[in-house]
Parts: sequence; C-alpha cells; structure tokens
Amino acid sequence: MARVAFIGLGRMGHGMAGRYLDAGFTVTLWNRTQAKAEDLIARGATWATSPEDAAIDADAVVTMVADDEASHSVWLGPEGAAKAMKSGTIAIECSTVSHDHAREMGRELNARGLIYIDCPVTGLPDAAAAGKLTLLVGADSADLERARPYLEPIGATIRHFGAVGSGTVYKLINNLMGAIQIAGLAEGLAIAEQAGLDMTLVLESIQAGVAASPQVARHSKRMVARDFGGATFTAALRHKDAAYAVKLAESLLADKPLVARAAVDAYAQARAAMPDDDEGRMIELVSRPKKPS
Repeated sequence: MARVAFIGLGRMGHGMAGRYLDAGFTVTLWNRTQAKAEDLIARGATWATSPEDAAIDADAVVTMVADDEASHSVWLGPEGAAKAMKSGTIAIECSTVSHDHAREMGRELNARGLIYIDCPVTGLPDAAAAGKLTLLVGADSADLERARPYLEPIGATIRHFGAVGSGTVYKLINNLMGAIQIAGLAEGLAIAEQAGLDMTLVLESIQAGVAASPQVARHSKRMVARDFGGATFTAALRHKDAAYAVKLAESLLADKPLVARAAVDAYAQARAAMPDDDEGRMIELVSRPKKPS
C-alpha cells in the first residue's frame, strides 16, 4: 500500500489525515504537538519525530500548516521533509500560503527532483473528515494525474486552475471575498442592532436576500446570537489570508485594492484583540454604540 506522510494536524489537517487511514494508506504523522495525533495513532498511523522522519520512504508528503513560515520550515527547514524525500516523490501543499511562496516552493522542490503541487482546500472541518473538500490545484497536468490517487481520499471536487501557484491564487481570492463579506456583515448587523431593528426579521431578510452568500448565511445567526463556540476559522488566519491576497492584488492591479485593504485592516484589529477566537466575533468589535456628543 502507498505510504503518505501527513504534516500538520490542526482543525483541517486532523480530519484529512484520517481520510488516508480510511482509504487504507500507510500513514506517518508529524505535528508540533503529539497529543493531536493520539487518536490517529490508535487507528494505525505512525508518529514521526520530525517532518524529515515522516517523509522517509513516503510516496507522497502532504502538508496542512498555518502560513509561509511554517510551510518553509516543514519542507526546507533543518529537519524538513525534503531532506528525506526520494526523487519523484509527490509534495502536496494543502496549506494556504502566499502566491510567491507557492511558486518558490515549486522551484525549490522541483530542483530537488520532487513533484510539487499547490492544493489549498475549501470546506469546513467536518468536510475534511468526510473527504468532501474542494481541492484548488496548481500543477502541471501530468503531475496532477500522478498525484490524483493522493487527492481523491480528501476531496470530492478537484479544480485544476493551471500551473503551480494558480490554485493558491484562487484560494486567496476566495478567502479575501470571505473576509470582505464577514466584516461587512458584522457592520451591517451592528447598525441594525443599534438602530433598534427586530433582529429576527433582520435575519429572515438577510437569509432571503441577494446578499445571502454561504458565508453570510452561516455567520449571521451566530453573530446575532453571539454564539462563537467551536471556532472553525480564527481571526488570525483570516487576517493572514487576506493580507496575502492584498499583496498579490498589489502586484497585479494598477489601482490599490481599497476594499480588500479595508478588510485586512478590520481583521488586523480582530487579530490583535482575539487572535485565536472565531472570526465571527468581528461583530463584537464593531457593535459598540456611539457615545453621545
């Protein structure tokens, strides 16, 4: 059976790693803390002492870590996976990283004889555990076909956007639009609350209205109820993704991305106030009433 090294067992990575076990792969794990791997080890996975150790004899290495710095460390750091990967091994970057970083990793790992594809995902942790994620792939077509057996256990849909880096471009667009929608929703609901509107009617109108994107529909009830238990995406991660997207926009667009920059600024405040809390708590930053003049 094919061997997969899975690196990064956060909210998404844990369920994704479990999918490889479900599919019968031999799975080796590494995470900064071993405690998050204990139930997967009990199901048959092997614990590794480092990304390098995890990658020994792997046919594919999959990473799901927080940002550029973490990605660079687990691939190319002193104990990085690339040190142990044999030529032809498939390197699958599921982390949401910057466009520049994805292309740099492609160049670096390809130069070592490895096959790198950027494959950020969309979906919530329950979709990760069920293998129902959407995979946003940047890869050479032939490389994608070689990687497909390692993608199908974790994704119900594979969208191939083009060369390495293109999957990341779309993921950053997607998460930037999410940041704009959620920040706008928080302000809109705060205005409605302070104006004394019937919030049940406001929610009904939002759900039935033209602005009811999946993000808006999912967060609106939670914001009004101030129900932020079980965070699925944090303010810090949303800020990171939006900042990467703005950097990309600034490299491509003649005019400064004003709306995107406003969303980044809003999430910078949320990150400073509550970095590890649910991003929906943005409403708590904007819902304070104006002081009488």
